Amino acid sequence: MAWFKEPDFKERQKAAAQAQKAALEKFRAKAADPAAPERQQPPAADASDRAAAKQVPAAGKAEGKARDAAVAMQAKRDAATAAERASAEKAKPKRSKQAGKKAARDAPHAAGKAKSKKSAR
Repeated sequence: MAWFKEPDFKERQKAAAQAQKAALEKFRAKAADPAAPERQQPPAADASDRAAAKQVPAAGKAEGKARDAAVAMQAKRDAATAAERASAEKAKPKRSKQAGKKAARDAPHAAGKAKSKKSAR
């Protein structure tokens, strides 16, 4: 097999060194390019835009939760007020009955007191 020749160690070493030099030159050419920083800026800006976009829904969720909490508190206050009114309405007839009983009970005492005030004059 004379027509097929594998590269020996020195040839492989030489090819590897040339590949390293080519890669180094390619890197140096990219680093020396004046437009490189401009190309690198948009990804950073995109990252900040993505971060801001993630914060917007989070802020919206927080506002929604705060709004829901405020609505729940208002509903509790309304329910408490309605219950208080209902108990007050329920107690009105009892109070009027109690007031009538007290007036009937105290009437003789008040009449006697009024009589004694008249006679003291």
